[in-house]
Amino acid sequence: MRKIDLHCYPGTAPWIASQGPYVEALATYWNKPWVAKDEDAVVADVREHGLEAVLVAFDIESVTGTPPCSNAYVAELRDRHPEAFIGAWGAVDPLKGEQAIRDAEEAVKVHGVLGFHFHPIMGHFAVDDPALRPLFETISGLGVPVMVDVGTTGMGAGMPGGMGARIRHAHPLSLDELAATFPQLTIIAAHPGWPWIDEMTAVALHKGNVFWEMSGWAPKYFPPQLRTDIRSRLRDKVMFGSDHPSMPYERVLREWAELGFADEVMHAVFHANAERVLGL
Repeated sequence: MRKIDLHCYPGTAPWIASQGPYVEALATYWNKPWVAKDEDAVVADVREHGLEAVLVAFDIESVTGTPPCSNAYVAELRDRHPEAFIGAWGAVDPLKGEQAIRDAEEAVKVHGVLGFHFHPIMGHFAVDDPALRPLFETISGLGVPVMVDVGTTGMGAGMPGGMGARIRHAHPLSLDELAATFPQLTIIAAHPGWPWIDEMTAVALHKGNVFWEMSGWAPKYFPPQLRTDIRSRLRDKVMFGSDHPSMPYERVLREWAELGFADEVMHAVFHANAERVLGL
């Protein structure tokens, strides 16, 4: 069975550096060293587990003051290792205003990114903020999708005040508003969205342009109602993502297998939905 990983961070030094002050909190949250891997080691990990991954750039420079893991970087990594990486999500910092719009256009036209990933909590914004409408008008006009984190995050977890981040910025209702405002924009919700899994289910079911990938969460902890919906009314909506390097591929793949879904459900989640929705 083909396996597409829609949410794979590079795990290399530029990606670690782009997280600035949140590195220590992430190591505590995931209970493991949060250190860079060699590029070849990342490629080997993806290939060893039979995956075709979509890399994810990262840019919250306005908040951290640290350089992004850039669109050019993930595009170059994709192009150096086509056997492991079949695409790349770009990233723009919405707080940069007009610069974010220029960055988005360059990312698509020059670097050929699949679309754009947004991390609202750590970027200190919500995607339904009216001030960001020109950016999403640009992205919609470029004809590419977006992937937006929903639910809480390990970035800043346990730090005083979460370093000023607001969990509400990643509420599923922000995606509901975005989807209604831009009906031609394909939107992928990233992560199960705890503590708002039921709300995210409602948005995915109601909005035809909203889909959902389940990265960053051990499958054995999926609540019963989510397991039921993945095999039934969400079968055509859900896609696989890992959030690499947060959890080992071996664990994520094993726990997906242990959920006991029928083959047709697993094929939909691991490749068919991504092929249909994103042209992969």
